[in-house]
Amino acid sequence: MSNVVKKNFRPTKTWYEDADKYWKTVPSSIDGMLGGLEVVHRPDVRDSLKFIAKIRSNTSAPVGSAYACDCGSGIGRVTKHVLLDQFDKVDLVEQNDKFLETAASQYLHEEVESGRVCSMFATGLQGFTPAEGKYDVIWCQWVLGHLTNSDMIAFLRRCASGLAPNGLVCVKENIARQGYIVDKEDSSVTRTEAIFERIFNKADMEIVEKDVQTELPQGCFVVKMWALRSK
Repeated sequence: MSNVVKKNFRPTKTWYEDADKYWKTVPSSIDGMLGGLEVVHRPDVRDSLKFIAKIRSNTSAPVGSAYACDCGSGIGRVTKHVLLDQFDKVDLVEQNDKFLETAASQYLHEEVESGRVCSMFATGLQGFTPAEGKYDVIWCQWVLGHLTNSDMIAFLRRCASGLAPNGLVCVKENIARQGYIVDKEDSSVTRTEAIFERIFNKADMEIVEKDVQTELPQGCFVVKMWALRSK
């Protein structure tokens, strides 16, 4: 078994390099992006769209619809089925060149040609700094498990600077029941809800809204969603 439950999380010296090596072995497909669980795609898209609608209906300061950023985008599954449904333009951030090539030449080709998919940044989130005040929503889904705690705090602080007025960082991640579950195969860590929320607090982010993903297959992690705003 590659998963190990730990009370504390200490990344290996090759934490990011090992994750990069793993994702280079993954096919550039929906099934590949979802770890062989393509059945998750439809309920995931449905609940993500509901979450955005909930944010827009419940916040006193309305979130804009001009520009979103898809962090850890892979081939652009979330961009195509969620973000482009809600925002005029989307940028992608993905360290795997192969995934971005598939996005540009195949999966999002029409959207790139029409100008709705704009920049594609080939970098890990630990090295990404969004342009100041650019995005209405920065969407981070099933990717923050690849960041160390300190790098996630630093990344979220940089995201705060990259938000347009009333902008939000949206996080959607697997949740552990206790401690840290470290996956040695793909070099990722699954955190508890409490650990995530401590990290958000340390990054000076406040929780505007939260929800839980429904209708996942038996045996899957619980998946939580948060909308965050700079304090």
